[in-house]
Amino acid sequence: MRAGPSGTADLPLHGGRVPAWLASRMARLGRVIVEAIAHEYGRTDVLRRLSNPFWFQSFGAVMGMDWHSSGITTSVIGALKRGLAPIENELGLHVCGGRGRHSRRTPDELTALGERVGLDAPALVRASRLVAKVDSAAVQDGFDLYLHGFIVADDGAWVVVQQGMNGARRQARRYHWIWDRAGAFVEEPHAAIEGRPGGDIVNLVDRRAADARGGIVGLAAARPDGAIAELGRLRMPAHHDVRAEDIDLKRLGKTLAAVADRGPADFADLMLVPGVGARTLFALALVAEVVHGAPSRFADPARFSLAHGGKDGHPYPVPLAVYDQTIAVLKRAVARAKLGDGDRLAAMKRLDDQARLIDRGTAVTPEQFARGVAAERAAKAALGGRTVADDRHGRQLALAFPRQPLR
Repeated sequence: MRAGPSGTADLPLHGGRVPAWLASRMARLGRVIVEAIAHEYGRTDVLRRLSNPFWFQSFGAVMGMDWHSSGITTSVIGALKRGLAPIENELGLHVCGGRGRHSRRTPDELTALGERVGLDAPALVRASRLVAKVDSAAVQDGFDLYLHGFIVADDGAWVVVQQGMNGARRQARRYHWIWDRAGAFVEEPHAAIEGRPGGDIVNLVDRRAADARGGIVGLAAARPDGAIAELGRLRMPAHHDVRAEDIDLKRLGKTLAAVADRGPADFADLMLVPGVGARTLFALALVAEVVHGAPSRFADPARFSLAHGGKDGHPYPVPLAVYDQTIAVLKRAVARAKLGDGDRLAAMKRLDDQARLIDRGTAVTPEQFARGVAAERAAKAALGGRTVADDRHGRQLALAFPRQPLR
């Protein structure tokens, strides 16, 4: 398992939709996290993070999505498109495209954006079409594209995240692009590709396929020697639940220790946010890592699902009370930072810094992890825990006991 310029990971296909109660919160949390990153590091850094498959997966997990499923891609792009829309002109970041029919509207959206903001719309449209063409034709790996998200900044920098599906294998593959690596789109232009290798593929954008590209005619169906790309491995497990072996337990222990050591000073005293307790501080510590963490710290995306659980109940139900408190704390911090008072946003960074400074050599044990998950599930009612199963149960109750008309 490693982070680098390219990597691969399994993304099992999961059915269903993101429920409205989670989708609206994902849009709000995604928006405020992006605002915090842009304020602290600049909007270009937002694009670079989105091009990193490990960070992208952690970003989706911290927002309550299934930590290793294909649904993260669709939900993150959708959440950003909805969440950033009201502030896109202020922020200078615009999300175009999306899933299915929305992906086909990308050229029109980019053209309209270029006219409104003053960007080179034809160049952006060409980039969008080339990216889609490379991943559907030049790279023949058995995955059919169904999602194309194009995020562009006011200065013309862009990142593309698109995903393909292999229905027979019930797997998805995600492709990450960033403008300053794409070059001429013909030689190793990807920032990363996520997906388990599944036999020989035709990859005409591999650097070793330069001679094959020179032939042009007839190469689409050929298998030239050296054209098979081995892009590294990040193998996500097939199981849906979150297990101790999926998480760097030592790093988790440092996060917990950082909350214990710096939490009261930074949040209760400095931030003076009413009602923020240990559980919210833990969620905020993981969110702070998404905002401030280096790429090397995102090799275990499952850990970030511990912030706000998952919609299917893995590792535990989404604690809506904690989720809403996290959004509220971040919104206040970003609002104050925009007004020149960066103390609250700085407090989050200190919480993240503390996790890196702590080196006690102690890790959370698998038994402690299991007890923590069990305790979180037991506190479901107190924390406003909710899953999609609760939605189905509620509908079944409504059918079994229909509401009586008012008299």
